Order: sequence, then C-alpha cells, then structure tokens
Amino acid sequence: MTYILLIFLKSEIEKVVGRLGKVKLSAGYYVYVGSARLNFEHRIRRHLARKKKLFWHIDYLLSDAKAKVVDVFYVDEVIEHEVARSLHELGFKVVENFGSSDCSCPGHLFYVDDEKKFEGLINGIGFKSYV
Repeated sequence: MTYILLIFLKSEIEKVVGRLGKVKLSAGYYVYVGSARLNFEHRIRRHLARKKKLFWHIDYLLSDAKAKVVDVFYVDEVIEHEVARSLHELGFKVVENFGSSDCSCPGHLFYVDDEKKFEGLINGIGFKSYV
C-alpha cells in the first residue's frame, strides 16, 4: 500500500533530521510519499502521534508542533517510488534525500505550490482519502 501524507507547516522550521543533517523548510503544504506492506493503519497512527521514537526522517518533521497532517491518501498498490518520481517530474520542489535513504529517488518530501496539479496526480492514480 502506498500513502501520501498532506502536511501543513504553519511557519518555517530549521532542524536536524537524523543523519540527513540540518533541514530548513518554509511554511506551507508538503506531501510525503511512503509505503506500508503490512500494518498500514498502525503506520498512519504512528505518523499522526506527536510523541514517538525518532526513527524515520518524517518522524522528525511530524514531531514538531508546527507540523500537522491534514489528510492521508492511499492506494492499494506499492508504487511509492513511482509516485515520488512523478511529483519530481511534475516540478514539485523536492526536499533532497528526505525519506529516500533506502532508494534512488531524489526525495520523498515535496513542497506543494500547485494544489490543482497535486489533485490531478492523486486523482489520476486513484488515491483515496483515509482521514
């Protein structure tokens, strides 16, 4: 199962994100692309929890009080990398290497500056809203 977290960041943050190092993010909307082969609902509950062991890059962002998951989209296929590459090819600004330490994608976190283009992508692939 592949999922997309739509995240709103109410103001700019700058923080150290594990081995990735210091990351500076502007206020606005971001999407994070992930996958869960098992325990999808558990994974989403973990992402939504503020307090957790910081393991994945996304944990560092979502544990910040300025970040809020506003929607979760999912599709049954495991197409995480294809979706990340599509977002990049569509021109969404990627946060380099964020969430992609185990693959060759440029990153799995993207700044959303074009809501219509984002909606077109998720509707075209057939993502459903989870929240």
